[in-house]
Amino acid sequence: MLRSVRAERRTTPPRSVAPLGMRLPLVATAVLAAALTAACGPSSDPVGSAAPAGAQQSSTSLPAGTTSASTSPEASATASAPPSASATPAGASPSPARTGSGSASPSGSGGSAKTPAKAPRTSAAPAPAHVPGPGYDSSADAQKLIDAALRAAKSDGRMVLLDFGANWCGSCKAADKVFAQPETSAILGASYHLVKVDIGGDSSANSALLRKYSPSGGTYTMPVLVVVPPSGTPRTDTHVTGNPPLTPEGINSFLRKWAP
Repeated sequence: MLRSVRAERRTTPPRSVAPLGMRLPLVATAVLAAALTAACGPSSDPVGSAAPAGAQQSSTSLPAGTTSASTSPEASATASAPPSASATPAGASPSPARTGSGSASPSGSGGSAKTPAKAPRTSAAPAPAHVPGPGYDSSADAQKLIDAALRAAKSDGRMVLLDFGANWCGSCKAADKVFAQPETSAILGASYHLVKVDIGGDSSANSALLRKYSPSGGTYTMPVLVVVPPSGTPRTDTHVTGNPPLTPEGINSFLRKWAP
């Protein structure tokens, strides 16, 4: 009986190992495919679509489930990376420009920046009128000088001061010294056009001008000062009212009283 069992064991054919040898290559293939899929990731692009431009892949479409051999890991990282935070999105307005103080420059009227206030315009004062020096010019055309002074007075609003006198008159020389004083000269230049007319010679034309602007007649006490507005009609005549004191205080008071 023992012989029959041993004979049976000897005659039983050994189990075939072919199936195990066939399964090992299949398992290795599956593991390799899984490793490739995990490394490259499944493709999310539809079949036949173009590769992303940022990855610099070929525009030729690939069949579903295949991976391009020319795609490098660096290109895949570039294609999947999010856009840079510094890039301006399409349609978005650029950031406001910075001013020198670091604050944003306002783009509308509601900004906080203050507009520098413009300086107020001031009308320039007219230049002082010319004040003649001492003495009287017997050769001057007094009528032309008076006409020119009246035209200037109409333009700038000053008065015309007629000074009738003579070069040999002591009171006229005293008045000339006061006219040369800085304060008196400033009043004359600001408010008057001074015209000096010689009546100490034989000029009948100048004597006629004296009678025209001081028509009261009689004996004249020089100097005769006549204030004439731009209209040409005398405003005051010292031949009638008497001369002020021929001092800076007296003449300055007279000039200020009849200034425009």
